[in-house]
Amino acid sequence: MRIASWHWGGRDHVGTISACGRELTPLAVPDASRGALPLIQALVRGEPLPSPSGARLPVDVVTLRAPLPKPLRSLFCAGRNYRAHAAELATTVFRDSPPKQDEWPIVFGKLPECVVGPYDDVRLPGSAVSTQIDYESELAVVIGRGGRDIPRSRAMDHVFGYTIVNDVTARDVQMRHGQWDLGKSFDTFCPMGPWIATADEFDGTDTRVRCWVNGELRQDARTTDLIFDIPTLIETCSRGITLHPGDVIATGTPAGVGMGLNPPQWLKTGDKVRIEIDGIGAIENAFG
Repeated sequence: MRIASWHWGGRDHVGTISACGRELTPLAVPDASRGALPLIQALVRGEPLPSPSGARLPVDVVTLRAPLPKPLRSLFCAGRNYRAHAAELATTVFRDSPPKQDEWPIVFGKLPECVVGPYDDVRLPGSAVSTQIDYESELAVVIGRGGRDIPRSRAMDHVFGYTIVNDVTARDVQMRHGQWDLGKSFDTFCPMGPWIATADEFDGTDTRVRCWVNGELRQDARTTDLIFDIPTLIETCSRGITLHPGDVIATGTPAGVGMGLNPPQWLKTGDKVRIEIDGIGAIENAFG
């Protein structure tokens, strides 16, 4: 099943996507402004899938929103979680802080207010704020059944589904402050979508993640290349912290980010970034 959030007819809707990806069926979901969150919470409680609340619609007549336009709280994000990406950053400003790849994942937060839709524009800050804006294509895990201290052996039982995020980053701000949250959390810096693919129909542990900038393929990897896999990330994020239905864990980005190129290539006004994950779909955002 694929679950989407969209705007049509002057209001917000939540519903399912047909197998072909071309039709939407709205469901009777309370508070559709929160996207799929109320639906996830209800399904986790054991409630049945709500009844259709209207006729099917073509996808191309609606405005798709992020499936979780108002996440419950900050996103959990894994840093340097593909081996090739960690290696490319070792030649940049990160050369003095090599990751301890075999010990613990790097995890940081991304404010929920930075989430925008799968085709929304990303707003570049003024040059006085940042001149080094980068892209990061990522598979994101959406938590279903919550819990604390979830063991790795049972972690996949807590996955509701998966979506795509672009972890847009102001690299100079990230370096300036010695931590990552500020440079990751500017308004509009988290395009998400186009929908959630549920775990019963999609295997996030082995899929292909790709990213194009202005039509040029920059990133191409499989999630089998993760240093810390999805069960390990769930176990780590739940240590002493209760995960809730609708929480989002971004799993990290492959090699090929702008910072890792020689010379670095930062995003500028007019650039378009497309991210595609096999089995989910694609998002594409203009920067300006």
